[in-house]
Amino acid sequence: MAQIPIRYIRVADVARVTPQMARITFTGDDLADLHLDGPDQQVKLYFPRPDQHRPRLPDPDPDLWRWYAGFADIPEPERPWTRSYTIRAHHPHGNLVDIDFTLHEHAGPATRWAQSARPGDTIGMFGPSAVFARPVPLGSTDWMLLAGDESALPAIGTIVEALPAGSRAHAYVEIRDPAEEQRFDTDADLTLHWLHRGDPPATHGSLLLDAVRAATFPAGTVFAWLAGEAGTVRALRRHLVDDRGLPKQSIDFTGYWRRNLTQDDDPTAEDLADAHERLADTTATAHAG
Repeated sequence: MAQIPIRYIRVADVARVTPQMARITFTGDDLADLHLDGPDQQVKLYFPRPDQHRPRLPDPDPDLWRWYAGFADIPEPERPWTRSYTIRAHHPHGNLVDIDFTLHEHAGPATRWAQSARPGDTIGMFGPSAVFARPVPLGSTDWMLLAGDESALPAIGTIVEALPAGSRAHAYVEIRDPAEEQRFDTDADLTLHWLHRGDPPATHGSLLLDAVRAATFPAGTVFAWLAGEAGTVRALRRHLVDDRGLPKQSIDFTGYWRRNLTQDDDPTAEDLADAHERLADTTATAHAG
């Protein structure tokens, strides 16, 4: 049985994509066997606690749950902070990966780390893993709907850049202001709808939800990909299923973050319900295939 994909990676370069988005390039010998099966490849990053040169992690183990048990046994003051991110790009010839970090105004541990990251700084990475992968069905429908906020931009970028020639996509992305817009290279017929929220955080998500509700959808079959603030994603999915009549299996949805909560907080009843829905959708899709 193969070891689970736990890697130590170190900073090679730091650049700003936009004023609020940092692109950090990582390197390391542990990346030599990295292989990406498609876009939207998610990983968990482990950030060191203060006074640690690198995060404390259990030794690699072929048993995932035993490894997690070892992680949970690390005393809380020494246990790494854990956050989920998307690999923005992989450069296999140089053992390099790019990961984009949204620099939130109210900084959590990942943002604080990214704001001060320097070449040589080391973090841990779990994944990507086929066990948890949800392949994006590129070009399998008449068109694709992408909707999210700035936290979804790295994944959206990988998806639109992987779309085949002749495919069609509409992306609705809520961001703070025009300075946060990004450019993507794609062979697809892509229509980008940038939604500028401005400064008030209380309006986060409402502009995105209103825009998708008001949109005139193209004719034909659609696959929808939704990500961002969990409550907004939940409302978008409900709209697509209840008002637009999309089958649940035609929607991939992920709540990347929760308003007034962090990934360190316990899941809410709605979070657990979403997890069960995702599992049910994945199982139904697998059986259908």
